[in-house]
Amino acid sequence: MKAILLAGGIGSRLFPVTLGVSKQLLPVYDKPMVYYPLSVLMEAGIREVLLISTPHDLDQYKRLLGDGSKWGINLSYLKQEKPNGLAEAFILGESFIKNDSVCLVLGDNIFHGSNLSSHLKSAIIQTVELQKATVFGVKVNDPQRYGVISFDDKGNPNEIIEKPKYPKSDYAVAGLYFYPNSVIKIAKTIKPSNRGELEITSINQIYLNEKKLHLEKLGRGFTWLDTGTHESLLEASQFIQTIEKRQGIKVGCLEEVAYDNGWISKKTLIITAQSLGHTGYGEYLLNKYSEDEN
Repeated sequence: MKAILLAGGIGSRLFPVTLGVSKQLLPVYDKPMVYYPLSVLMEAGIREVLLISTPHDLDQYKRLLGDGSKWGINLSYLKQEKPNGLAEAFILGESFIKNDSVCLVLGDNIFHGSNLSSHLKSAIIQTVELQKATVFGVKVNDPQRYGVISFDDKGNPNEIIEKPKYPKSDYAVAGLYFYPNSVIKIAKTIKPSNRGELEITSINQIYLNEKKLHLEKLGRGFTWLDTGTHESLLEASQFIQTIEKRQGIKVGCLEEVAYDNGWISKKTLIITAQSLGHTGYGEYLLNKYSEDEN
């Protein structure tokens, strides 16, 4: 399976902060925002990732992330000339995806929970073995901001509506999607919405109509953060700080995920830690290495 990380858009809801820097490069506590969704892909075991961003911002991502080899992954890059919608990612990335299944993650979404790995494994099984698409449903207080899932009398999903004025449920579709290779063909058939965009919801609805959409509900003990506003960005940083301080862990630590996956050596880990100087991030990696030695 391959993955596309979408880090485009102009971040207008975060103006004037994003007038000079891409939204997904803003810090969420102690690391760039883009680290968090990339760590999810790595936790899912995905090592080939295509990052799509604007022509203006692409070089910043290349400078930050490089080719991904320091984390044992392969990162490539592609420009999205205009913000034509999330679903365009599969059309732009067709030559990257080739004949594989694909995961799409939004660069401004943060996922955290002790059972995240099991949810990711379930999604991969549904996609690769059963050829079904998988979306993640999360209960939210403001569903009108998202794609909303409605259910029939038996509790089965029957419709997904993008940013409805009157939501039929409080379950939103999070910014993490798994698709079989057929998504490329489907993406080419959908028409722009009233917003002039190729909506990911249109793709999900097609899979739902064909009874090929699996809904993975994320319940208690799981946190999904969308960092699209000033308030939500601040709340995300505070949440990450609290988790890391109280539990002594790092959320979205790429080096740790790579090391735990066996993708990088102890030597690579310690060199990276030392290059970060006397920072909390670098010291955390050094402690991780020391603990492993013991």
